[in-house]
Amino acid sequence: MEGTGVEPPDPDRAEAGQAEAGARERFVVGGDGVRLCVAEYGDATLPTVVLLHGYPDSKEVWSEVAARLAGRFHVVLYDVRGHGRSGVPAPLRGGFTLEKLTADFLAVAEAVSPDRPVHLVGHDWGSVQGWEFATVPATEGRLASFTSISGPCLDHFGHWIRRRARRPTPRRAAQLIGQGAKSWYVYALHTPVLPELAWRGPLGRAWPGLLARAERLPADGYPTASLGDDAAHGAWLYRDNVRRRLGHPRDDAYAHVPVQLVTPTGDAFLSERLYDDLDRWAPRLIRRTLPAKHWVPRSRPDQLATWIADFVLGTEAGETGGGTGGSEGAGGNGGATAAGSASGVLGKGLGAARERFAGQLVLVTGAASGIGQATALAFAEAGARIVAVDRDGEGAARTAASARALGAPGAWPETVDVSDAEAMEKLAARTLDAHGVPDVVVNNAGIGLAGRFLDTTPQDWKQVLDVNLWGVIHGCRLFGQQMVERGEGGHLVNIASAAAFLPSRALPAYSTSKAAVLMLSECLRAELAPHSIGVSAICPGLVNTAITGSARHTGVDEDEQERRRNRSAKLYARRDYPPEKVARAIVRAVRQDTAVVPVTPEARGARLLSRLSPGALRALARVDPPL
Repeated sequence: MEGTGVEPPDPDRAEAGQAEAGARERFVVGGDGVRLCVAEYGDATLPTVVLLHGYPDSKEVWSEVAARLAGRFHVVLYDVRGHGRSGVPAPLRGGFTLEKLTADFLAVAEAVSPDRPVHLVGHDWGSVQGWEFATVPATEGRLASFTSISGPCLDHFGHWIRRRARRPTPRRAAQLIGQGAKSWYVYALHTPVLPELAWRGPLGRAWPGLLARAERLPADGYPTASLGDDAAHGAWLYRDNVRRRLGHPRDDAYAHVPVQLVTPTGDAFLSERLYDDLDRWAPRLIRRTLPAKHWVPRSRPDQLATWIADFVLGTEAGETGGGTGGSEGAGGNGGATAAGSASGVLGKGLGAARERFAGQLVLVTGAASGIGQATALAFAEAGARIVAVDRDGEGAARTAASARALGAPGAWPETVDVSDAEAMEKLAARTLDAHGVPDVVVNNAGIGLAGRFLDTTPQDWKQVLDVNLWGVIHGCRLFGQQMVERGEGGHLVNIASAAAFLPSRALPAYSTSKAAVLMLSECLRAELAPHSIGVSAICPGLVNTAITGSARHTGVDEDEQERRRNRSAKLYARRDYPPEKVARAIVRAVRQDTAVVPVTPEARGARLLSRLSPGALRALARVDPPL
């Protein structure tokens, strides 16, 4: 390509604190002579992953993700023209067209990986550029895969607008209005001179603080000191491209490489609906959703690094080459197996679950059987890594093995009694050291206890509260603290019961423990919301699990206790509500961040009655049930 080449670092432009720690830095000459600052991490013989920043960022936005990928890949970052330590085109007008940005990318790719195509990851305007690179003939053979984060293809966006404007319906009109409101900043950046004055003045000075508060980002020295100039120059990204492409979108903007789409559900600038038609344009598409705001390279580096690594390795192994446009596996261990397991626990909800949970770490207590086992396997089907915890070590090991067979990239058993505070602290420390902070924790372990209050001893109360309540408290306290310290959000799921709002003279201890779990969950939900940590209380009703056969009955001899256990087991078996349905409700509750989920019809009825007519529930509680 004419005008391309590589130059060594320019010592006159090196500024303290600007170069990435541990990176090799050099300059590459772009297609029209603009010098591009390139930073490289890791072994250059490994697959090359190029991380491309957006607006008003510089390459340093990727530093946390790059550090996590550098041990497995050759990681490359570069400052887009006009940003960071790269050169500025002259004149600015016309210097930032997608055609010139494509020439820059090809120059960098040729310099850092001359013999192999590169894997591109783009955020914001880096993603907008990436869509151009993934859909134009000039990059065929130089690009191996593309991960898009918070940045649409302008051509796809143009067609999205046209379809909704030409055939308006109330829903389509609402989508247009909604995205139009989110795009307010695009209109502002087309204003002459004012954006430059604002960014080089008060907005540039205030931006780091505004960004940290709005996105809950750590105060770690980002953005860099070049922000004002970067943002002023970058306004021409919008002016040179947006109106031109939205007004005259290409009809052949089809991706010629596998594409992974990561959609933050809390993005203030881009509607999730923008990607509804994307399967049409990207035939080998994998979708991911993330409960986060716009700047996920800073707020969720662990999850991004996991998804990027899985996708790149899957592409290298040929596992993403024949997709059908759906939500496939992310490569790695067993992705395709789980994707094809539509008849498993999740059924029709598998695709949406894989978008959200593939690669995440999910810890489930009481995982040897029943609801806990079904929940661990449901998340395994969704591509999550599983920690299966139970005091029955052999049962936990069986669940972990089944999880791996269903497609979990990893699954590990842990033998722990959740009522033991010291053992739970050791579990939390082991999990953190071996696997990282869990993204989802399901506090499911529980025991049953039936019998009149006056027949229940203090030891009976201690036993049921130690497991059913204190086990949940230990899980929430230890793993909730880890989630808060990580600063990337998460979700706690606490298994309560319909008994939490259904008083019964036969279950005073059990019902009290579950009511406490429900109230604890409601309190934690309020406390942890500012940290983007969701909390859900799941309230099943009559579910056919082994707990009925192991529940104790107070005030009776062993023969009568066994008779009552058998009677309860037969009742639950006749009801035959499977734990897999509860597992699906748990997965859905985490995806939708639902506060309280009564699962079975009787649980939903009891919940409704507790709100509409609590007196009726009190009257029912006086009925002496057959035990």
